[in-house]
Amino acid sequence: MNRFDAIAAALPTYGLDALLLTGAANRFYATGFHSDEEGGIALVTTAGNFFFTDSRYIEAAEAAIDNAAIGLVDAGKRYTAWINEALELTGAKIVGFEAEHMTVADYRVYEEKLCCELRPADELLQQLRQSKDEAEIAAMTAAQRIAEEAFRQLLPEIRSGVTERQLAARLQYLALSLGAEKMSFDTIVASGPNSSMPHAVPTDRAVQEGDFITFDFGCVYEGYCSDMTRTVAVGQVSEEMEQVYRIVQQAQQAGLDAARAGKTGREVDAAARSIIAAAGYGEYFGHSLGHSLGLEVHESPSATPGNDKPLPLHAVISVEPGIYLPGRFGVRIEDVVVLEEDGGRNLMEMGKDLLHL
Repeated sequence: MNRFDAIAAALPTYGLDALLLTGAANRFYATGFHSDEEGGIALVTTAGNFFFTDSRYIEAAEAAIDNAAIGLVDAGKRYTAWINEALELTGAKIVGFEAEHMTVADYRVYEEKLCCELRPADELLQQLRQSKDEAEIAAMTAAQRIAEEAFRQLLPEIRSGVTERQLAARLQYLALSLGAEKMSFDTIVASGPNSSMPHAVPTDRAVQEGDFITFDFGCVYEGYCSDMTRTVAVGQVSEEMEQVYRIVQQAQQAGLDAARAGKTGREVDAAARSIIAAAGYGEYFGHSLGHSLGLEVHESPSATPGNDKPLPLHAVISVEPGIYLPGRFGVRIEDVVVLEEDGGRNLMEMGKDLLHL
């Protein structure tokens, strides 16, 4: 599946004749074809579409990409030569580019060698990618099922003595063995006092009785990401730890209840944040409530205190409040929801009551 037609239809609104796609995520969005960061360039115009790549990907691209001319990049014909040929063929003069994904060095090369006017056009793709179609949601749901099943299979292995690094490696192995293409991001496993750091890196610390362990992870299926966070207890934990967990669970449910298309990111964030603040832990919830995800694990829009724009229909966002007491422990719980007019459709099936392992 590709989205050349949708992109081309949006070009006139932004005053563009064409769009140059150099970033891997947007290339995949346009073409439906996987290649790495240096694996090709797509050009979408109002008069035709093009994909240029080297010998590593040419055969696969020709088989996979519909509705586009394919060109082989080699020593005799570089990217800029192919692009200029396509611009001449289509008559495109004003070309948008991904300012957020292009280096200054690359921009200088294109500005010097391309026969067109280059304009930043990140907003065009951001707007198109905000609302997911059913095929995208199906891929994200499949990625979520893999992540949840991997975590279910890991649960019996969580015990005193095993290290954070071992748990992270095992979780990744399970996800890949269940069909994931890769992990959405570097898996977070944070135990005991390390759990007070929202983005802790797994260490050789051995899990101990009475620890909280926070697992934040996700995997990729058909190019689309999942993302989830669960905090579990090893054995019995203190009354304070149980209380903090309940507060975060209540805040997360309030965020889920508030998540719907048409509400602002600020309103959704506030629904959860107010619960934590009322309980006296407001200063210990420093990050935003959630972010969008899809082809990338962090996309636009977001559920943040600074976002006063309505969230669009069928955006997919995370809802992940947390409380982090420095040097002691932390709790975070995360689900991912599709925003509908009447509420959020939760892609998660796994429960959130505190597990004592």
